[in-house]
Amino acid sequence: MDATFGLMILLHLSPLFSLSRLLLGRVSMLCHVEVFLIIGLQLQFPVSDYDICADKLVVSTSCSLMHTAVDLVNETKLDDEIKSWLAFAAQKVVEVNALAKALAGQKDEAYFAANAAALASRRSSPRVTNEEVQKAATALKGSDHRRATTVSARLDAQQKKLNLPVLPTTTIGSFPQTVELRRVRREYKAKKISEEEYTNAIKEEISKVVKIQEELDIDVLVHGEPERNDMVEYFGEQLSGFTFTANGWVQSYGSRCVKPPIIYGDVSRPNPMTVFWSKMAQSMTARPMKGMLTGPVTILNWSFVRNDQPRFETCYQIALAIKKEVEDLEAGGIQVIQIDEAALREGLPLRKSEHAFYLDWAVHSFRITNCGVQDTTQIHTHMCYSNFNDIIQSIINMDADVITIENSRSDEKLLSVFREGVVYGAGIGPGVYDIHSPRIPSKEEIADRVNKMLAVLDTNILWVNPDCGLKTRKYAEVKPALTNMVEAAKQIRAELAKAQ
Repeated sequence: MDATFGLMILLHLSPLFSLSRLLLGRVSMLCHVEVFLIIGLQLQFPVSDYDICADKLVVSTSCSLMHTAVDLVNETKLDDEIKSWLAFAAQKVVEVNALAKALAGQKDEAYFAANAAALASRRSSPRVTNEEVQKAATALKGSDHRRATTVSARLDAQQKKLNLPVLPTTTIGSFPQTVELRRVRREYKAKKISEEEYTNAIKEEISKVVKIQEELDIDVLVHGEPERNDMVEYFGEQLSGFTFTANGWVQSYGSRCVKPPIIYGDVSRPNPMTVFWSKMAQSMTARPMKGMLTGPVTILNWSFVRNDQPRFETCYQIALAIKKEVEDLEAGGIQVIQIDEAALREGLPLRKSEHAFYLDWAVHSFRITNCGVQDTTQIHTHMCYSNFNDIIQSIINMDADVITIENSRSDEKLLSVFREGVVYGAGIGPGVYDIHSPRIPSKEEIADRVNKMLAVLDTNILWVNPDCGLKTRKYAEVKPALTNMVEAAKQIRAELAKAQ
């Protein structure tokens, strides 16, 4: 193909939704010709308007299909109506071929009639649009949804209620998921065991996790998340507007694959999702028990998202659903609630010019989730997999009471931003050891990390915690590592008290 005069029409394909039904694509190429096309097959400005030979025109996707599920044919249990709105990799190849043939004057009328029918079905389906959700999202306009008081005032109120020591210890959320635990969940899903048997098994696991933490003398506990298979899928299964595939696996990294949920319609929360388990866990201890939620931005970024409305609108809908859960947890006596935003930074657009807008609505979405709680309710968030120094102001704008954040694997680069003069007044827990490695850190190693943190962070805001959740580790690794973490915190507390 002649590189000077050739024109390639790139079809901008979303991970799942068939863009032949939805998007207007715009392409500008070397020959300075712009082609606007509605992939569905109507050219707004037909290629025939330009002096381009057929052998100079190539129709292709705009990127690899490696992050798209392979073939919709494999989804035998997916709802037929929703299935008609989707295109996996195999179907996208068919769409590319159909468009190429149509451009060459060989349009398959039956194929595009079916395409148009699917588009009409999606536009009019009551499963897609929920008027109540739309009204609630519209009502968000005009407010930044910040909590009424400053973070310092809230931390004072929370300390009076929680009475935590200096350098409080906690973990991020999940505890090891054993073979037996996975078996119980699998058998319950397959209806091989009763709901009562499942509930008793999960209750026993939570009790074990609570007991371990109390024996280790951890200050703020977690229930271990034994009922959860995945931090996004667990919530998606309980939110309206989501559906799931049986075989929609895509590569995450290396040999690791994930099966993201599909957001096809307006999102709402029909029922409480975590309150039952969190209240059960809190009843087992006098120590604060964290309610554990996945934040709206992470749910959005780790899902295949509908593309018939802006992503931020869908994110606001998820935020409103999580807000209801936060308020139910608070009403149920949970005093510390963690809203994970592990994937906030990775959602940044490729174009730097779009970063500010993304961060604005992403941070706003987080604030929506917890703007209605009392000052005495402590809101945590957690972030991982990222370099945060360039978005530190956005992290501050989230207005969380405490942020736990991955740190040890980045050679403590996070701390450099505080050395450079950034003032952070909320609680912060840079991870003191890497949970992705089976290596057990020593007490001395952890104490050294904490002392480095104290060189740039105020004693009254520093928390001591691992980098991330413990789901992939074994108890033989977790127990000694947490023992050393708690002992290191106690040692430094004693040194600080002695120095006063």
